[in-house]
Amino acid sequence: MKWKKLTDHLEKNGFIYGFVQQNKVVRTTIFIAALALGISSCKKYLDVVPDNVATLDHAFKLRNEAEKYLFTLYSYMPKSGDGWYNPGFMAGDEIWLPETAQDHWHPISRIARGQQNKDAPLFDEWAGVRKGNNTNRDNFKIWRAIRQCNIFLENMHDMRKVPDISIAERERWIGEAEFLKAYYHYYLLRMYGPIPIINKNIGVADDVEGSYTRRMPVDSCVNFISGLLDSAYAKLPPRIADENNELGRATGTFALAVKAKLWVMAASPLFNGNTDYAGFTDNEGHQLFNPAFDNAKWEKARDAALEAIQSAEGNGNSLYEYGPDFLGLTDTTKLQLSIRNAVTARWNREVVWASAQSYFVNEDLCMPPTERSQTGNLVTTRGSLKGVWAAPIKIVKMFYTQNGVPIDEDKTLNFSDYEKLRTSIAAERNYIEPGFQTARLNFDREPRYYAYLGFDGGVWYMKDGTTTGNDRNTFYLKAKNTEKAGFGHFVNWNETGYFIKKLVSWESSSNTLVSFKQYPWPEIRLADLYLLYAEALNETEPASATAIAYLDKVRKRAGLKGVVESWTNYSTNPGKYSTQAGLREIIHRERLIELAFEGQRLWDLRRWKKSFDELNKDITGWNILGKTADTYYKERVIFSQRFLSPRDYFWPIGNYDIRRNPFLAENPGW
Repeated sequence: MKWKKLTDHLEKNGFIYGFVQQNKVVRTTIFIAALALGISSCKKYLDVVPDNVATLDHAFKLRNEAEKYLFTLYSYMPKSGDGWYNPGFMAGDEIWLPETAQDHWHPISRIARGQQNKDAPLFDEWAGVRKGNNTNRDNFKIWRAIRQCNIFLENMHDMRKVPDISIAERERWIGEAEFLKAYYHYYLLRMYGPIPIINKNIGVADDVEGSYTRRMPVDSCVNFISGLLDSAYAKLPPRIADENNELGRATGTFALAVKAKLWVMAASPLFNGNTDYAGFTDNEGHQLFNPAFDNAKWEKARDAALEAIQSAEGNGNSLYEYGPDFLGLTDTTKLQLSIRNAVTARWNREVVWASAQSYFVNEDLCMPPTERSQTGNLVTTRGSLKGVWAAPIKIVKMFYTQNGVPIDEDKTLNFSDYEKLRTSIAAERNYIEPGFQTARLNFDREPRYYAYLGFDGGVWYMKDGTTTGNDRNTFYLKAKNTEKAGFGHFVNWNETGYFIKKLVSWESSSNTLVSFKQYPWPEIRLADLYLLYAEALNETEPASATAIAYLDKVRKRAGLKGVVESWTNYSTNPGKYSTQAGLREIIHRERLIELAFEGQRLWDLRRWKKSFDELNKDITGWNILGKTADTYYKERVIFSQRFLSPRDYFWPIGNYDIRRNPFLAENPGW
């Protein structure tokens, strides 16, 4: 095809080519924006570049320049540690923002409010627009990332390029690019369902019409991603040896962990035997979802999860436990730190994959101003700590009782009147401020409840909570109207009365001068892999004792007794764990609790096909206008969510991309 024909087509469709420079690393790469998806490129790279900019060939002349290009591939990683860029936080029902303060709202939270649409899709990863705070328009960002991976791989496979690199390092770099390419495909598959497979960039000489990409069947997408992860695993180191300089770079364990998540997703009801999409085809009639259930997918998921666990454990990963203790903390507080620090402790041993590209940046939105116990002094100013990230009461109810079973199953504890007021006693001082009157719902709950949530009267231990660092007379919350953590500020307030303690590092400063100890966002924890393995085992070996054993590993660290003991002694359904359906329900709930507020719930509810049930329930909270316990502890409806099935299980591609690429089929319902 002639150059003019191609450039005319690009100009007509709003495409550009240029030079990319981000994150202080010069990207010595030229690109042509993709046909239809922003992902096609040249086999023979153009030497028509802006003045004073090196050609792409220069990027692969020497190792130093090629390494910069490799780091470019990492720069496209989603900002999972930022609530404005991680849809898992707020596109569902787990975290809610102030309902009438729209200055806090952003595209993700608007999706939760039913505002997703096909005319201008919110958090549009397909086109890379309407994301975050709307100031960063990274057009085609994920597709561009895939394209850059392909450019890198093509050049690094050419042994004439980068002559000053060793064979072993070349192989490792290729493995890193393959891993990232696989992850970017997985990321889009989870969000959109069937996607195009971009394994090779399109050349300048190809017909424009022939370059239009099509969505591929889900099974083809899964097999392609899985194969790419296998290829990456064979080339990557099992662990990072140079931790001072390379933490966050891909390892073989990363690849196996993503493969485990991929296959569990592929085996789950949304993707495996989903008859809702039996008629979903492309414009040539190719079926994009296989409506037949295949249990072999669960077998692959089981094997992938076990392989990932073995690799992780073999390379030093284990469930985090706090210690050694030099502060004289009580066992209760040490247990809570074991739970909290599994997420917030930097590069801790439980984190299988932490993102060096994204640190958690929203601690101020999670933590409210606090009081110091027995002094009544204000510890922090309202402007420094906002505490606007709120957990709805249905999420609060999800946590177990202190006996390790659901609140509506515990035969020894009655939560039917959960609004009823009760006064805390001295024995409960590590959970609730002694003498404080709060709701029945906040008493007799499992340790994760108190480690994950802040609430009116709840203790919020921080390292600087006392002059000695111990947990005596430490911080707690007052969250009623006009109180330090309560409603009354014209911009910042918590809509439900429940704050997200889990995501705040205990080593951040919450005293007069507020500062935060940001931490790399944990993409995958070992506890996640244990629960994935238990889930896959139960599907292939119903009511598996081994599945229960892996559940119990997570429960033990959470301060709970094992599944069998807890259900046998405390549940109104003591034999629940002995059936596949019963154990499945237990495993699902354990995942929702253990991984709460980590951006997992949205995707788990989707793959289980439970979003229709859960996201059609009301968002509720306490009456934050109440100034007394009697008026505050009244549950009120904040928002009535609506989730349409099957439409809302996948993001819309959007009218613009569907119209400019006649071979793209829109998701059903949109």
